[in-house]
Amino acid sequence: MFRNDLLKDKAILITGGGTGIGNSIAKKYGSLGAKIAILGRREEVLKEAVDDFRNNGITASYRSCDVRNPEQISQALDFFQEEIGPIDVLVNNAAGNFVSPTEKLSPHAVDSILNIVLHGTIYMTLEMGKRWIRSKRGGVVLDIVTPYAWTGSAYVVPSAAAKAGVLAVVRSLAVEWAKYGIRHVAIAPGAFPTPATRKNLFPLEGMEKALLERIPLGRTGNLEEIANLATYLISEEASFINGEVVTIDGGEWLRGAGEFSGLSVLSAEQWDMIKEISKRKTTTK
Repeated sequence: MFRNDLLKDKAILITGGGTGIGNSIAKKYGSLGAKIAILGRREEVLKEAVDDFRNNGITASYRSCDVRNPEQISQALDFFQEEIGPIDVLVNNAAGNFVSPTEKLSPHAVDSILNIVLHGTIYMTLEMGKRWIRSKRGGVVLDIVTPYAWTGSAYVVPSAAAKAGVLAVVRSLAVEWAKYGIRHVAIAPGAFPTPATRKNLFPLEGMEKALLERIPLGRTGNLEEIANLATYLISEEASFINGEVVTIDGGEWLRGAGEFSGLSVLSAEQWDMIKEISKRKTTTK
């Protein structure tokens, strides 16, 4: 689909690049010649991902970093500059989410999502942007959002609020930082099942099937599809796209606002089961 050297010598940083969507994007970029940097909180997961990249001939580096901590972000960017050179593209993918009746949320639960998704994305973007502006390099920021960033959705209110904030940042900085040669774009994925999303968002039997019934194309997405879109948006072929969000959800959001709004049919007992499942430590990477 793409030239093998499309991203040759580009240095690209992906947050949350050890697993799921972020890992798929990182692997795709690396296969097209990019030098890859990934960060996240679980060092063993990052190391395993980078070992896999290197075994496939990809230049890659990792660092354990909490995107909620600006000091750690600055240290990570210094580290990656030494490892793979100045970063050309930032992919803000790190996220957290779970389903819950909103009235049952604690302030801590709300903060846990807002701090990772909204504050973490802003902190990463600010630190990277300041460096690009100082060096007069320019760059691209790709943010992973969601269709309910603009529709809203029941039962994932902290995530909806955080992703709406991220989308506002994309559109705001697309104007403000364009003069520095910095583009901002976003992808809004619908249902792309991974072990983490199944545990946190579709933990009960039948939940994923119910979601499928909302998708006009009748299937969920596969990670290669989102990686291909992510490749195009950061490439020179998309150099005139700025401040735009591209939805990739099989048409699901057009069926009605809120990917998780259909969970109103769940009983109190089922919500208790979901809460217990969400508390369990996942063994997937």
